[in-house]
Amino acid sequence: MHPTGGLDGFDPGAVTEIRSRLASVREQGIRIGLAVESGSRAWGFPSPDSDYDCRFIYIRPVEHHIALVSARDVIEFPIVGDIDTGGWDLRKALRLALKGNAVVVEWLKSPIVYEEEAGFRLRLGALLDLIMVPEKVAAHYVGLMRQHFQGHGEETIRLKKLLYAVRPAIALEWMRQSSFRALPPMNMLECLGAISIAPEVRAAILDLVHVKKQTREMGEGLPPEPVRLFLRSSFEHHSETLREFGRNPARDEGAQHLADKFYVQEVLQQGS
Repeated sequence: MHPTGGLDGFDPGAVTEIRSRLASVREQGIRIGLAVESGSRAWGFPSPDSDYDCRFIYIRPVEHHIALVSARDVIEFPIVGDIDTGGWDLRKALRLALKGNAVVVEWLKSPIVYEEEAGFRLRLGALLDLIMVPEKVAAHYVGLMRQHFQGHGEETIRLKKLLYAVRPAIALEWMRQSSFRALPPMNMLECLGAISIAPEVRAAILDLVHVKKQTREMGEGLPPEPVRLFLRSSFEHHSETLREFGRNPARDEGAQHLADKFYVQEVLQQGS
């Protein structure tokens, strides 16, 4: 396994338990390409009682692909205490990436790594650079905003959940200011620091992050007005912008071919 990183300050017992779960997956002959921390710890705004959200990408051996009964494309462990561990089959990860789901590329960019097979991150990252369409990723982030920011902030909301709407809005702004040529960093504060944004909006967001880092329960309330206006404007603007992006069947077919080839190579590598 490749050296891990970003685990300073983590509960050693939690890290040991997570690695034990990952080991139980490998004992089934399943390769783990990458296991990272996802969620608020990797996004840059954990609270004192944030869960440990380990997510991993795995590759099943060839014999699992020729069995009569198809294996599930996820591996899930029961949530015990503050430890949440689950993984996606590489096939599922690639299918979602082709649709613009940003989760897999976020995992790849996570600064907190439990396990990493040497070379896997670079190989998968190179493929995602070729097959992931920024416009589709933008649509994914708009969907996240819709999920977490219903009613345009004109009613009380769990302030913790408000940050889950702010994160995709900042990612969208990062993409817009990059002319949708690249995908944003996973860490929200890194994204925020790299974009031009109204000072009062930046200050209000940083205040929310500060509160979340200091307390176990942020409670409910109306969103701060600068944040509410920023989210509403972002949602309306990007929803409208996405309507301008056209379909490209030839591009999508080429991406599908590359993903198919990559998946077969990774599965066959399992038995080499």
